[in-house]
Amino acid sequence: MTGSGFSVSGYGPERSNMSRLLARDSIVRRLDWPMLLAAIALSGIGAALVYSATRNRTELVGDDPYSFMLKHVLNTGIGFALMIGTVWLGHRTLRTAVPILYGISVFLVLLVLTPLGATINGAHAWIVLGGGFSLQPSEFVKITIILGMAMLLAARVDAGDREHPDHRTVVQALGLAAVPIAIVMLMPDLGSVMVMVMIVLGVLLASGASNRWVFGLLGTGALGGVAIWQLGVLDDYQIARFAAFANPALDPAGVGYNTNQARIAIGSGGLTGTGLTKGSQTTGQFVPEQQTDFVFTVAGEELGFIGAGAILLLLGVVLWRACRIARETTELYGTIVAAGIIAWFAFQSFENVGMTLGIMPVAGLPLPFVSYGGSSMFAVWVAVGLLQSIKVERPMSA
Repeated sequence: MTGSGFSVSGYGPERSNMSRLLARDSIVRRLDWPMLLAAIALSGIGAALVYSATRNRTELVGDDPYSFMLKHVLNTGIGFALMIGTVWLGHRTLRTAVPILYGISVFLVLLVLTPLGATINGAHAWIVLGGGFSLQPSEFVKITIILGMAMLLAARVDAGDREHPDHRTVVQALGLAAVPIAIVMLMPDLGSVMVMVMIVLGVLLASGASNRWVFGLLGTGALGGVAIWQLGVLDDYQIARFAAFANPALDPAGVGYNTNQARIAIGSGGLTGTGLTKGSQTTGQFVPEQQTDFVFTVAGEELGFIGAGAILLLLGVVLWRACRIARETTELYGTIVAAGIIAWFAFQSFENVGMTLGIMPVAGLPLPFVSYGGSSMFAVWVAVGLLQSIKVERPMSA
């Protein structure tokens, strides 16, 4: 070793670009590759499923059967670039920008309630940008809730002033989350609200806050659900979905149609499936919104139990690696951020798959990495970037 240089055999006094990339302390080597490869595989499988679900839907794709698949690949590429940008900035840098990010996300969800908002697939949760592009701000609110709550709850703990967040800090964090959640509820986008509530619970559990807050929040949520039902906040179609979930035999040709057709599609796949593009339910377009909310039915029918199980296994790998990152990070802020993402991915995956099997109500939530949709794809890849940043910036062991 000479000066500050690092001698590598065959490369002279300074490391080559390749040796820097492959060095033990390089970003590339410190990335969580099992998580990254599992997420890429999920997006790749999603592209195939989206193609099968849309290839013969001329009202959507026109003369180009590959249209939605190519858009899915493009969304994945943009999402991957956002992940790289997130890792490059680092979760600690983003921590300082939380007030700005929070303000932007709240502003965007407020725009949905103005004439700029649009209703797509029954949910008034979108901003139409033109040129065939639209934005669902609630997807990005999930990220800002996680970052904002983590910033507040971990501030004094990471500074060494306290071992756990005090009650005042917890109230501030809950208030921060309550504002965008209330706005999203007014849309109403019940599926996103359900995910956000689970994120808040996951964040509180990871922060070390008193369990009284968790039980209190659960009780408040139950009372709030009853109040929402009684006050008529929900739209008729949302009430009908819960009614159909409670009674699957209710109106099988109406509100129960989606779930019934989804179960038929998955059940007809058997062990190995009918083969990609060869499913009768998918080809016949019996399952609505099959490229987005019900994409898992394509896997169940055409890839069978083995293919659908592979998707669940890959999602499990993402969650397993995220849990490992949360456990091994040395700062509470990183732990809370990772826990919020885990709660998000785990609940949304369970809800999406569960509604296709009839064990959860239909809530209009995409399957992470797999479903078609730009906003959802961008958000989950930014979340992966946050997880990767937490791992990359963790001090190396000697």
